[in-house]
Amino acid sequence: MSKIACQRKGERRLSLPSKDMMAAIAVTRFGLGARPGEIEAAKADPQGFLTAQIRRDGADIPQGDGESASARFEQMRDYQQQKKMERQRKDGEASANMPVAKDARRDLRDKVNDDFLARAQLGASTPASFRERWALFWANHFTVSSTKQITSVLIGPFEREAIRPYAFNSFENLLTASSTHPAMLTYLDQAQSIGPNSRAAGRRGGKAGLNENLAREILELHTVGVDAGYKQADVTEFARALTGFSVGRDNEDRAGQFVFRENAHEPGARTILARHYGQADIKQGLAVLKDLSADPRTARHVCGKIARHFVSDTPPKSLTDRLERRWMDTGGDLAAVAKALVESPEAWDPTPTKFKTPYEYTLSTWRLIGAQPSAIERLAPILTGLGQKPFSAPSPKGWAEDAQTWASPDGLIKRMQWAQGFAAVVADRTDPNALAISALGDRLTPPVAKAVSRAETRREAFALLVMSPEFQRR
Repeated sequence: MSKIACQRKGERRLSLPSKDMMAAIAVTRFGLGARPGEIEAAKADPQGFLTAQIRRDGADIPQGDGESASARFEQMRDYQQQKKMERQRKDGEASANMPVAKDARRDLRDKVNDDFLARAQLGASTPASFRERWALFWANHFTVSSTKQITSVLIGPFEREAIRPYAFNSFENLLTASSTHPAMLTYLDQAQSIGPNSRAAGRRGGKAGLNENLAREILELHTVGVDAGYKQADVTEFARALTGFSVGRDNEDRAGQFVFRENAHEPGARTILARHYGQADIKQGLAVLKDLSADPRTARHVCGKIARHFVSDTPPKSLTDRLERRWMDTGGDLAAVAKALVESPEAWDPTPTKFKTPYEYTLSTWRLIGAQPSAIERLAPILTGLGQKPFSAPSPKGWAEDAQTWASPDGLIKRMQWAQGFAAVVADRTDPNALAISALGDRLTPPVAKAVSRAETRREAFALLVMSPEFQRR
């Protein structure tokens, strides 16, 4: 507490809740919900419980098949080639070979499902759920989505290779890793972007095109933010700087991996956000990423998102200012920013204002009973019905995190239906009164405790608990 008590000059001194309340907040707000005994384990030192989960070598890796992006990329290309060959054959020949493509498609779908299930099983079982929530925040910040078929099989490898290893590294390294990963390059069409005056464009007779998607999303979503004052000319010049960032083709040594195509790069110097870039080739794009990482507007934009994710849809300015200062003082050291979040008194306000997304809600319910989903069929249909289809964020903005999006009447009814079904399977083997204490600790209010204790059946008590405002908010 002494670290928090030392306020900067001019700041209002904020008091902290009791350690018992802080333990409940540590597990349910910073983490993904309490597993049995977890709040009790955090009581001795709630802040230390969280800071111990910050580690330089990154977030945990889900126990899936571990296939690389390049392996998945080649498998998807093989499937697409089979489909293309079938379309070119006569009807009789195509029908005879259709099982080959169907089997390949099913295998790829199973791999995507296994990736998501492995991630959910990690979230449901990990004793370090603050570390997992931190990784999930960055996976959503740098969204890639299965709305594109070729990208769908790369999402699991993207998180394993570009997000989790760098979650507590420097923001520059995380930005560079995500921006050069095949998943991002295919999702935002960067792999096909060619400089209009490049050698590759000349060979294609001027038919090649410059694609601005990646440049625009890096500026708008990943770094400085839409309010940073950049112009369309900055987007276009940044897109030119990124030309050449691509993915290896089937017949190349680095098939399915990041490659820089010098012949596709737009020659010449660039001016982006009033900065001059005279570097050649790949160095030009990397230099822009480096400067964007160090830009104070990036600190402001991203720290605001961190505060909104962990604390409130409308976080106090003192919190975002504190995170920004730590970001700028450390050059975007994400471990230091995570520690600053834990040390910020505003983050420990007992009032729960964040409404759980469907993924957070279902995971916290699994954690409540000390279990995990055993099959994708136990999870994917539920999330899809609740509006958060696995790996399918509707846009590069990622999933919304505000209460208005998820606390709709229809959404609450669907949660109630799922809670009742879940209770019918597990509640008879539980003690709802003990679960209420274990799940919420000092956040358990007398009305909820009374409702659970007076329920006619264990199933009703369990459903009341997981549908309570205290459980649905963090």
